[in-house]
Amino acid sequence: MVSIDANEMHYKVLNEKIQALASQGEKHLELQNVCGQKFIGDGLQGNVKIDIYGIPGNDMAAFMDGPEIEVHCNGQDSIGNTMNAGKVVIHGHAGDVIGYAMRGGKIFIRDGVGYRVGIHMKAYQDNVPYIVIGGNACNFFGEYMAGGVMVLLGLNNADGNPIAGDYVGSGMHGGVIYIRGDVEDRLLARDVKKVELDAEDKARLEPLVKEYCQHFGCDYNKVMSKPFIKLVPKSARPYGNMYVS
Repeated sequence: MVSIDANEMHYKVLNEKIQALASQGEKHLELQNVCGQKFIGDGLQGNVKIDIYGIPGNDMAAFMDGPEIEVHCNGQDSIGNTMNAGKVVIHGHAGDVIGYAMRGGKIFIRDGVGYRVGIHMKAYQDNVPYIVIGGNACNFFGEYMAGGVMVLLGLNNADGNPIAGDYVGSGMHGGVIYIRGDVEDRLLARDVKKVELDAEDKARLEPLVKEYCQHFGCDYNKVMSKPFIKLVPKSARPYGNMYVS
């Protein structure tokens, strides 16, 4: 393992070090004292694990293709932007626009997230993106979602807030959202509908929840003791009539 002290290090210098070490074949990097440095892991390829201690800046793991990043604190905005493969684990909260246009890989977030998470997520053949969130989500969750899988667990919701904000699935035309418990109909966009889970859904959901629990030390049986609902798009072309004369 190679350790890097990122204290007061410019983000360009830090990312150049990461890229150089990964290209030299290093398999495990540890970043200490990270404080807002952006673009960490962007475009990184191969089999390398990065442990981050501190709070990284925006656009972490953008276009990433294979590595694993584990943040032992909170994350900011745009994590996994157009990510192709690999894994991101956040031991805390994360910000807005998580998984924008994400094409593959997995993102696990222990706590809640901000706005427009999963926007424009997509899938192609066997390449499917996954986002699992332990807390609550803000408005426009799953906006324009075209593929992939999102799981919203709503754990430790002591204040009784809704598990998701307004306009869940606005413009959604692909993929699937699993929500532990329920979400009020008034919070759903007109583009989505609730359906019951079948055996295929359970076979997809259970390993994701189990992996989440392994990362964050949760009781899997307790998490799964509450039923889930499934949200799917009503149409594969929700705005098709806008372009027909």
